[in-house]
Amino acid sequence: MNSIIKEIEAPLLKSNLPKFDVGDTVKVFVKIKEGGKERTQGYEGVVIKHSGHGVGETFTVRRVFQGIGIERVFLVHSPRVEKITVLRRGDVRRAKLYYLRQRTGKATRIKEKLGGKKVVAQVQATAPAPAQA
Repeated sequence: MNSIIKEIEAPLLKSNLPKFDVGDTVKVFVKIKEGGKERTQGYEGVVIKHSGHGVGETFTVRRVFQGIGIERVFLVHSPRVEKITVLRRGDVRRAKLYYLRQRTGKATRIKEKLGGKKVVAQVQATAPAPAQA
């Protein structure tokens, strides 16, 4: 049964998606239809939730506009979502950031995850020089 579902979902899945996690600041470009025209609109905010898998995979982006918090849920593999760009990597220790809803101003800041691998300096112990007598 599962193999049949995966076979049907396979052509609907996007392959060119960036790796993003909860806490990251992303810009989602969404296709919007107005009358007979179609245009792309960017929606920038912090990912507070990422859930599901396969075609039903969703993520919630939160932003504050004119002092009011707005959350929008996007389907990752939706044809309406044109592209997703990661602007900042957030360093968080939770899977869901619902606590941001009660916070305002500077209290909503998230630490930035610094890129690159951590390099640990290795110090080799040298044998002490023999004493000259």
